[in-house]
Amino acid sequence: MTKETVNKSEKNMYRYGLQDRLCGLYNQSLQGKQFRHLMKYIISEENIVLAYRNICKNNGSFTAGVDGKTIRDIQKYPIQLVVRKVRNKLIQYQPKQVRRVYIDKGNGKQRPLGIPSIWDRLIQQCVLQVLEPICEAKFHERSNGFRPYRSTQNAIAQCYKMIQLQNLHYVVDIDIKGFFDNINHAKLIRQIWAIGIQDLKVIAIIKAMLKAEILFNDIVTSPETGTPQGGILSPLLSNIVLNELDWWVASQWETIPTKTNREYPKTDKNGFTVIDRSQKWSMLRDKSKLKEIYIVRYADDFKIFCRDYNTARKTFQAVTKWLKERLSLDISTEKSGITNLEKNYMDYFYDTDFGQATLIRMTVPEGAPSDRIAMTGPAFNTIYWDVTFLK
Repeated sequence: MTKETVNKSEKNMYRYGLQDRLCGLYNQSLQGKQFRHLMKYIISEENIVLAYRNICKNNGSFTAGVDGKTIRDIQKYPIQLVVRKVRNKLIQYQPKQVRRVYIDKGNGKQRPLGIPSIWDRLIQQCVLQVLEPICEAKFHERSNGFRPYRSTQNAIAQCYKMIQLQNLHYVVDIDIKGFFDNINHAKLIRQIWAIGIQDLKVIAIIKAMLKAEILFNDIVTSPETGTPQGGILSPLLSNIVLNELDWWVASQWETIPTKTNREYPKTDKNGFTVIDRSQKWSMLRDKSKLKEIYIVRYADDFKIFCRDYNTARKTFQAVTKWLKERLSLDISTEKSGITNLEKNYMDYFYDTDFGQATLIRMTVPEGAPSDRIAMTGPAFNTIYWDVTFLK
């Protein structure tokens, strides 16, 4: 999400008086509050009107679901009637079937998309606006996909930092097989509960969304796993699933507790308070046998940076086992592996300003300047990108 888009959303929040309320949810979540009464926020007039406005400016709102209706059909109603209809639907929420379509991935393969009805998308947006600040407070700092003020550029910049400033040249690259189609519903609900969302009515609504029937070629199926790509709430739910992975990897090195506290708050150049763990990590490198690893993730695409091959090999095995046992997810052995960036390259996808995905390859070429890293792609020749701005 670009800064411009986020600013527009913030302006809408201010316009409808929701900024303070949603910031309050974020701060309460930071303090560990458990939220058991969220429906009053979801069905508030301000939240529904904001969701309606956000849906109207979304190009996807002109794509019809199974009922053939688009945002134009909702725009025929006065806003007060829209608010009343949303509230009535949420009394005993039962979503319509999800229309499944397939789009070209650009590599000869196709990706399934699930398109809910326009009223269901409006309801999902209402739920998203309330749940997002609660989840944002609990997400890891290097989770970059589908989050405010974060994008593929952030993920790539973090990769630069790991490679060039921290000299971590062994990368564990794991591809989860059919991630969105294989999310375990029961596990997801437990994760939502653990993150602090404990309103039983909200949980029931999310369950209904997950169990919505799928229509494809006049055949109706009832999903046992997965969340449809194309649903407004799906990106947030996918981040909730993998948030546990982020913090588990961090617990192996970054956040591991020590007898003597060596974590100190400091103010960064933007005026935000951050935790400085550099002294703790220096001590761990000198006095422990712990393996130094860091994760960088964008949606279901993640890299784990390691100091040496042995650490990378053990990390690959441990993460593969953890994903299977903890999240019931398998990896694609053909697309997963370990890369030594001093001898090979690492692939990543970069969204250009025109919204097109461009494959880039990062490596540490022999003889490169100490503060530079090579990046190559189909849109440009090999160039060296200055990473000193990350310090």
